[in-house]
This record gives sequence, C-alpha cells and structure tokens, in this order.
Amino acid sequence: MAHHTAYPVSQANVRQYGSHWVKPGNMVSNGAYRLAEWLPQAHVKVVKNRHFHAAEDVAIDTVYYYPTEDRSAAVRRFRSGELDLQYDVPDDQIPWIEENLPGQLIISPYLGIYYYSLNLKRKPLDDVRVRQALALGILREVLVDKITGAGEVAAYSLVPPGVSDYRPAYAEFKDWSSPQRQAEAKRLMAEAGYGPDNPLALTLSYNTSENHKKIAIAIAAMWKQLGVQAQLTNAELKVHYNNLQAHDFDVARAGWIADYNDAQNFLFLLESNNPELNYSQYANPQYDALMAQAARTVDLDRRAELLHQAEAIAMADMPYIPIYYYVSKNLVSPAVRGWKPNIKDVHPSRWMSLAR
Repeated sequence: MAHHTAYPVSQANVRQYGSHWVKPGNMVSNGAYRLAEWLPQAHVKVVKNRHFHAAEDVAIDTVYYYPTEDRSAAVRRFRSGELDLQYDVPDDQIPWIEENLPGQLIISPYLGIYYYSLNLKRKPLDDVRVRQALALGILREVLVDKITGAGEVAAYSLVPPGVSDYRPAYAEFKDWSSPQRQAEAKRLMAEAGYGPDNPLALTLSYNTSENHKKIAIAIAAMWKQLGVQAQLTNAELKVHYNNLQAHDFDVARAGWIADYNDAQNFLFLLESNNPELNYSQYANPQYDALMAQAARTVDLDRRAELLHQAEAIAMADMPYIPIYYYVSKNLVSPAVRGWKPNIKDVHPSRWMSLAR
C-alpha cells in the first residue's frame, strides 16, 4: 500500500479538472510537499505543504527536480554546486568521480534488472533458437567489468538474487564457459538458417543515454560474431517506451525496478494479460497458469516453487534477455543530511536537510 498506485487523490478535483488534475494549482497533496511548478523538460518545483501533519519537522522548504538525459551534463552541474543530488552517472566517469569527489558517489545494491526485449511477432525472433542464440552471444561479464564498471552483476534470470522468499531460475548456460556459449550460439543460429553467409539483420533500439549506447555498441559487436547485423537506433525516453508498448521494434533495451520486494513483481511482466509491460507479446499458457496458481497460493514455500517453475519456462523461451542486475549510483553532496542507501533507491526530501 506504500506504492504510488495506492496514493489517495482528491476525487472532486479529478472530476472537476479531468486529466489536468495533475497540474500545479489543481493537484491536492497530503504529503510533505505540494506541486508548485512543472515546466516540461525544464524542472519540477515542489514547496513545503503547510497542511502536512508534521510540517514543522520538514527542514527543506523548496525542492527542484531537473529531468536530465545527459548524465555528463548533470555531473558538471553537480560539480559546480547547482545540484545537491544526482541520480545515476556515466559509467566511464566513475573512476574520475571516485578519485576527485571522494565519498560523494554512493553505489548500492538495487532491486532492478536491465534487459533486452525481443519482439516475438517479428520473424525470425519468433524462433526460440534465434532468441537463445542472441542470449548466449552476450558476454555479460565483459559488459559489467569493462563497460558499466559500477559493481553491476551479470544477470541470468529475470528475478535478481536476494529477493525475499525466492530462489531465481537461472538460464541453463549460466555456468558455461565463453567458448561453450559461443559454439552453442553459432550452432543454434546455423540451425535456424543464419550465419556469416546469410546474416540476420535486425534493429537494436535504446533510449538516449551514454551508458545505453555503449552497451548497445558492445552487444552489436558480440552478435556480429554470430552473423548478426544489428542496426542501432535511439530515441528519447518517452518515445522509446511508446514504441515498446506499441511493439514497434525488433530488439529493444528496457529495465524494470521492482515496486515491492517480491519475485512476482518481476515475473508478471511476461504474463499474456499484461500488454503494457509485456513488450515482447510473450504468451505461454503454462507460464500464465503457474503465475495464476501462485497468486492463489498462501504457503510461501509452495508459492516460491510455482514462481520458480514459471521463471524457468521464461528462461528457456527467452522473450526477454537479462543482461545485468542494477546498482544505484548516486552523487550526494557533503551538505546533504539524512540521505540513506536502500535497495529501492527511494529518498524522500521530507527526511533530509542541508548543512549550509
């Protein structure tokens, strides 16, 4: 019930303003802050809510949020003192930041998965051999060691390790050697009719970001060894996810951060009755039946086993290719007080203050 989908809203204002109830002056808030200003692609401004039940304990009067796709620009603003907090940094700048801004970059475990979605309605991605070959061809350890380099962990399941009451169902090839994976990937591609003499051409889409671009370039180079020609294309965040929900892609980068600490909150992404988030249009009756049975099961051990069985099916069908488990990478000014790392990476301003 702490998730934002359960937040109360003013019914009267929703009825009066329709979809405009979210705009400044129309939105009624019962939290520590209220919306004062929203300039798209510029900033969101919130101010302390004098009606909040503990308003006297809220130390910061005004908070500005700046949406920034260019993380390098955000780091520069942080260094100049324009920002007190910056969520996420370019991976290639981490060594410099750790050396020149000691103690200000905080890296912590994060309940999320970075993955590629495959459009099962487009040939030949409807062929499980092709999907498995693409998954096998990604050298995840190379990506997290050489490209991201922030302590991310190579992913071989949709559900990250450490989730409460759950044991992930890893892909069969998790413990295979790189040569073994490459050989099997090439065998599967050849069996599906593709290889150097008959390359598979596809489009690899990602939302605009230095990090996503570097990962896409590296993966495209890895796939080239299998006879895959990946054309890279990027779009800003909203357009990218609109394309995902419209299923207008071949292979596309995506990520999921859990709303709550439970395996179901990852595995529901692939249920056939979840069209907004099931970007691949995956539909497996056995998978759906196991998820439905788990939803009706009270015994935690039995429920975990049902979810494990469902994930094992997904890892064999591979509609989503897990790449790595997230970590949070936050720049925190020495002036900020009350900021604490947590697995959800949620940091309400209500509990923070500034020492300056």
